[in-house]
Amino acid sequence: MNRRVTREVRIGSVVIGGSSPIAVQSMTKTDTRDSGATLDQIRQLEDAGCDIVRVAVPDIQAAEALVQIKKGSHIPVIADIHFDYRLALVSLKNGADKIRINPGNIGGLEKLRAVALEAKERGIPIRIGVNSGSLEKTICEKYGGAVPEAMVESAMGQIVRLYDIGFENIVVAVKSSNVPTMIEAYRQLAVKTDVPLHLGVTEAGTLFSGTVKSCVGIGTLLAEGVGDTIRVSLTGDPVEEVRAGREILKTLNLNKGNSGFELISCPGCGRCKIDVSGIAVAVEDLLKIIKPVRDIKIAVMGCVVNGPGEAGNADIGIAGGDGCAVLFKKGEIIHRIPESEVVQTLINEIKVLSEK
Repeated sequence: MNRRVTREVRIGSVVIGGSSPIAVQSMTKTDTRDSGATLDQIRQLEDAGCDIVRVAVPDIQAAEALVQIKKGSHIPVIADIHFDYRLALVSLKNGADKIRINPGNIGGLEKLRAVALEAKERGIPIRIGVNSGSLEKTICEKYGGAVPEAMVESAMGQIVRLYDIGFENIVVAVKSSNVPTMIEAYRQLAVKTDVPLHLGVTEAGTLFSGTVKSCVGIGTLLAEGVGDTIRVSLTGDPVEEVRAGREILKTLNLNKGNSGFELISCPGCGRCKIDVSGIAVAVEDLLKIIKPVRDIKIAVMGCVVNGPGEAGNADIGIAGGDGCAVLFKKGEIIHRIPESEVVQTLINEIKVLSEK
């Protein structure tokens, strides 16, 4: 697929836009004022493959905590600011690698100018965050609601305001909890500007429904070449956001520079004589603690119909028999395994492959 051409923006050690890999973001759900707890969660996100992390900055204590958070984080830290431009100024001074603001609620043009000039002096980018639920009243009235055209007009207006100030180090998001609205808003915005776009379905929901919504919304746009960073917004553990984001990129062959596992498994049917579902879930769970040095494709198949032949391009896999399974590599059967030993045998073989 051909990616949309955008300008490059540096966020700490990570470059987005241009030909850079698409970055996966998440957001901590701790009280940012508790720097220890926030850093613990950031490290969990790092281990899961998070490239960039955002923290909420609702008050001055949270802004001050950024000093310690920045010292302990190995990935860039974004300060999420609403309403009070002074929090943005303090966050910039305390080391934020990027700030996320909604210029419409930051307090007027002069306050926006103060933030932009401080960010420009420090070489720090600003993400304009437009959400369908927080559009300017005048724009909503003009279009009769938070339709894609309204979101794009809001985003373009805010881009122009920053350009007029002399600030162009910008990333933009136009998020909605309605997936068709979100998709269309990004499509329209993508042809109007070369600013890098951060993709997401806001307030997507719980682990199951939120993942489905995000895969449809984010995946559709990425498949069209639109998007430079992504966040899967879920109610729950933010590590699951990163796992889902990585899986979206992997599915579209966009997971460049991030070695990992791809687990394929058949759905099972009346031919299946082993617990293919239980084996697949157990293997997937154990894969979380293995760090491969290259991409590895793993297959868990219920029978010989969908076994070594159909999954022949897998690096390693099993195909079920009657209370047993065959282990295969690149379609070649290696040996037979009792069902009780399938998971551990497969994991041991994967560990060997993951070190090569």
